[in-house]
Order: sequence, then structure tokens, then C-alpha cells
Amino acid sequence: MTSQQSTAVLIIGAGPAGLVLGNLLLAAGVDCTVVERQSRAHVEQRARAGFLAAHTVRVLTEHGLADGLHMYGQQHDICAFRTDSGEFQLAYGALGRGEVHTVYPQQDLVRDLVAEFLARGGDLRFDTAALRIDGLDGDSASVTVRTPDGSERLLHARYVAGCDGQHGISRSAVPAGAVRHYRRDHGVSWLALLAAAPQSMAAVAYAVHQDGFAGHMARSPEVTRYYLQCDAGTDPGSWTHDRIWAELHHRMRADRHGPLREGGILERRVVDMRSDVLDPIQYGRLFLVGDAAGLISPSAAKGANLAVMESEILARGLADRLGGGDGQLLARYSADCLPRIWRAQEFSHWMINLLHGPSGDDDEAVFLRALQRARLESLRDSRRHQDHFAENYVGI
Repeated sequence: MTSQQSTAVLIIGAGPAGLVLGNLLLAAGVDCTVVERQSRAHVEQRARAGFLAAHTVRVLTEHGLADGLHMYGQQHDICAFRTDSGEFQLAYGALGRGEVHTVYPQQDLVRDLVAEFLARGGDLRFDTAALRIDGLDGDSASVTVRTPDGSERLLHARYVAGCDGQHGISRSAVPAGAVRHYRRDHGVSWLALLAAAPQSMAAVAYAVHQDGFAGHMARSPEVTRYYLQCDAGTDPGSWTHDRIWAELHHRMRADRHGPLREGGILERRVVDMRSDVLDPIQYGRLFLVGDAAGLISPSAAKGANLAVMESEILARGLADRLGGGDGQLLARYSADCLPRIWRAQEFSHWMINLLHGPSGDDDEAVFLRALQRARLESLRDSRRHQDHFAENYVGI
């Protein structure tokens, strides 16, 4: 195994978290290297989140990373809820703090961030898997990586940023006794779909139906994201094109509100609604960012936005410490991030309960569905409730 050059910060993972962090560090004059186990083509084509919060857009704009989203992103400020009682819309851009979402597919944002990082002279290594992290308690850390040719190399760094998701090597590098792991399985699964079809309505639409939740979210003029609640363990391939569209029309009550614009299904996968949080999200010279720090259900579109928030805070702390500061900003990374993470988790949990009612006719199921109706009616009728929803829906 050959020892490679040292870097100030080694970033593991080239998703939004790692790429935003890397770009912010380069802008601050901090040397960094990004390693990513997947190919560049895979990373730049991986379809994930697309709803960017106002804070995320501000961070990207302030650091010269938002040209693409300003050129091609679409602002969204309305969401609709469909129930047995009809449909109501919330123009959330006129509520709360008056903030809106910018819809810009994550793969497009990642493509922009990769190009900018390389244009700034950044060291970005695709097809390079991190295998082990050592020395987190010492004066410097080392990361063993497998290079594209299959050989192993040792990379040294003052600090390591784990941006490699919930299953990455970074989480496993934290000793079990050094962190508390909070977990929750919400008992809900979604069939996540990408359809080659224009959006069918101007708003994001949440359909609450006795046969299961359905959702409509715009992604681009040609592609729309849909969700269908399904049983845990469902084989995505068992849902045919015709079955998908029939169920979407049914649950979104197309007979009442107008037909959906259909198209080919580009992607189908099952997403289980699970959440977890690590506390703290730093250990020695390792700092966890994005899904490595905490996994949040997609019910409120917070994942990528939390990752950008954490990257900004971590970049500020690393730049201060490596620039000769006393290290207090860096030491507060967990303390600064975790309250915002938990607030996002609370809203996500609230959204799950708002959108999914229990099945069955036993007393508990009937009671919980009545509470669900009461929540929806309060959201429809109460301006205070609407302002609170808008502030949490867009805010971090």
C-alpha cells in the first residue's frame, strides 16, 4: 500500500453535501480532496431530491454555485391537499416568512457542483472507494482508499468530512460508545416514480386516500416525480405501467380534479419511511454531513437542504480552524447543527402523520383517522396553522 500526499480536509462522498463543502473550502483557500466510490457518470445522473429551500438557494448563490438553478430552476410556492372532502391549496409563498422552493433536479445541481469544483482546481477522484478511516484521535487522520486500478492507497488529512450517506464508511468509523443513535421506522413505504411526463398541475399535490397516499411533485418541464404508498417489501417491478397510472388516477381523484398527463416510467423504487439521527455528529477529526449525520424521510423534502446547511456550517468552522482560529466554531459543529436537524425531523414526522392514516376499522384506527381529518381541516382553515406550516415547509 502506497502513501499518497496529505491534504487539509479529505471529503468522502461527492453528493450535494461533499461537493458544496468542497467548493466552500476552496473558496476559503482551504486545500481539500474529494473521493467518491461511484463513477462521474453515475453521480451526475443519479435522480434524487429536487426541492431546494430558500436558505439553500442563498448559500449556493452567495458562493457562486447557483448559475444553473437560476437559469433553469422553477420557483414553486403552492401546494395542494386532496381528500374525500375536496381539494384546498396553500399559497405558502405568501405565508410565514414569504419563502418559496426552487425546483432543480439534484443530478443537475451535482453536475454544476462537480464542474465548478474542478474549474476551481479541486482534487476530485471518482471510482475511489474509502475502505477504512484511522487516526481520528490523533494529530492527523488517514483514509485507506481503493483506486480505479484496484490498488490501495493511504491518504492523510488534518480532518475528514464523512459525506458518504447512511451506509458509508464514515458512520462505521465512529466508536459505538461515542455516539447516541436515535432511530424510528415510521411503518410507511412509498413507491417512488419518475415519469417522462409534464406536470399535471401547477402545485405540489398530496392526496390523502383510504387506499394509500399519492403525491405529485414537479421536477422539470419533461419529468414529474410521483409517489404511491405501498406495502413494505414490495417488488417495484410488480407495478406495471398500466397499474401505476390507474392507481395514480384513482388516489389523486382524477375523476374530480382532472386527468393526469401520462408518460413512460423512467424509474421505480421502494422507499421506506425511516429516520435516524446521530448525536454528536462529530468525533475527533471526523465530521458527519448529510445522510451520514442523520437520515430523514422524504415526506418534507429536507434531506438535501439539511446537507447544504451542515456543509456551510462545517466549512466555516474548518476554514476558521485551519486559518489559525481558536477552533471554537469547529468544536460547535454538532451543537449548531443538531437543533435544526431535530426541527426538520419533527416537521417530517408531522407530515407523515398528516398524509398517512391507518387502515382497518378497529377503534384505534378510526380514532387516528379522525385526528388526521382534524389536522387537515385546521391546516385548511387556520391562518396561524398555515403560517406555521409555511415556515417549516420551506425553512431549515
